[in-house]
Amino acid sequence: MTAENPNVLLLRGNDPTRFAEEIARVKASMGDDSLAEMNTTLFDGDTLRLEELRSACLTIPFLTDLRLVMVEKGRQFLARTGKASPEKALAILAEVPESTRLLFLIEDELVIRRRERNWENARQYAWLVDWVHQDASRGKVINCELPKDEEMPKWVLEKAQALGGKFDPGAAHLLASYIGNDTLRARQEIEKLLLYAGSNRAVNPQDVILLTAQEQEGDIFELTDALGDRDGRKAMRQFRILAEQKDMVELAPMIQRHFRQLIQVREILDDGGQADEVAKELNLPPFVAQKLAYQARRFNLPQLIGIFGKLLEIDESMKTGGLPGSIAFEVLIARLTQ
Repeated sequence: MTAENPNVLLLRGNDPTRFAEEIARVKASMGDDSLAEMNTTLFDGDTLRLEELRSACLTIPFLTDLRLVMVEKGRQFLARTGKASPEKALAILAEVPESTRLLFLIEDELVIRRRERNWENARQYAWLVDWVHQDASRGKVINCELPKDEEMPKWVLEKAQALGGKFDPGAAHLLASYIGNDTLRARQEIEKLLLYAGSNRAVNPQDVILLTAQEQEGDIFELTDALGDRDGRKAMRQFRILAEQKDMVELAPMIQRHFRQLIQVREILDDGGQADEVAKELNLPPFVAQKLAYQARRFNLPQLIGIFGKLLEIDESMKTGGLPGSIAFEVLIARLTQ
């Protein structure tokens, strides 16, 4: 094994698109799809035993030079192994032959603590990271974290180019405002928009409005209008429509993004700007800027900041097993429309 092409790879993060790309990169070196499939073994980290892993890694590839062994729920496996027998595991990993690529898929996310970004569950697999870092030829840690919201326009532009197409910067910003950092959905939307635009032009903001904006956010604008009117019945009805269409894990960030954008718009309006300033500052099509400006005027800045704070509390509660997201949203809607 070499530092440039190590046999043990730790893919850690929360971006499924990046995970898939890294796996595809390994499989591309294994011959055609049928050979790659034949020489791939996938384990569940919750039930995997060390001897099973050792046996799979030592199996000789069939009709190709490379074999792929992947461990899903790698963090759970490594946490359990680290408590029981890390020395035995390291001995097995040291034996992985050049004909095998061993991938641990480690779900984790970067969190900010004391003004520093750290991997939330790093301690559970630190023993293996330390072993890899001691010798670059042993393995490699590949960080696969989701992009930040503000990084998504650039991500969209680069992904479109990689797929053989092109986006206007305004279209990339608009798509990012609707999708956020959901890279799986973003890639699907990019492919759809590139197909619609064809090969002779770049995707423009009007394309995004036509094919993505209404589909993603139409009812969120309706929900926000109802909140601005203090119409509890309509707001609750719109929320339940959204909740039927989307899982709360997907819906909560969409509503957060919408109110974050309204805060930005309200700040521009409070500084004397109008919808055209909103379009320019936030790089939005005039049509979208006008809708956001109309909604932002129905709230003052402290109200919007307060709502956004409550949305963050709901998100935290959902992640820590507190009040179910749908109930928490309904309680919030009831309070805001009293």
